Amino acid sequence: MTIEVIFPIIILLLSVVFHEVSHGFVAYFLGDPTAKLAGRLTLNPLKHLDPIGSVLVPLLTYSAGGFIFGWAKPVPYNPYNLKAGRWGPALVGVAGPAANLLLAGFFAVLIRLGLSLPPAFLELAMFVVLINLILAVFNLLPLPPLDGAKILFACLPYRYRAVEEFVNRYQLILILLVLFFLWRLIFPLVLILFQLFTGLTF
Repeated sequence: MTIEVIFPIIILLLSVVFHEVSHGFVAYFLGDPTAKLAGRLTLNPLKHLDPIGSVLVPLLTYSAGGFIFGWAKPVPYNPYNLKAGRWGPALVGVAGPAANLLLAGFFAVLIRLGLSLPPAFLELAMFVVLINLILAVFNLLPLPPLDGAKILFACLPYRYRAVEEFVNRYQLILILLVLFFLWRLIFPLVLILFQLFTGLTF
């Protein structure tokens, strides 16, 4: 396995861990100790890795198509413990993409300020920004089990609950449609965001 494959996968793993831990911390802040009791409020990757989503899928997607895709074990939380009522799940949901945008922004600032960065670090920072933007945009799609669905369902008036029932019923099909057909529409958006963040093209 070449270093060109290893680095993006390591960045992905650390980014999805940061994403999941952020969900847990917001849930804990809102009154739900489930993630803490499960030992998931830690940045230790071993507590969050999913053998398929964190290792096999990233290897396959990067080797086959040159892009990184994967996931960690979802951090558990109990929505009935959250203090924010119907907005609780949405706040927990938005925490993950917000954490990825924060990471992308931090490394984008380093790229913009570091005029004499070593080429290896510049490439590493660019991968951090790109991968975290992909995670943020993908997870904000309003499809379960993605975080965007929690935000959508919190905003929907009760009379539109049929929409929630529909997307929950067909979530697997909808996610597959996104992965195989709509990704070509999503990735250009990621590249536009990458250029806005860093001032560079990938």
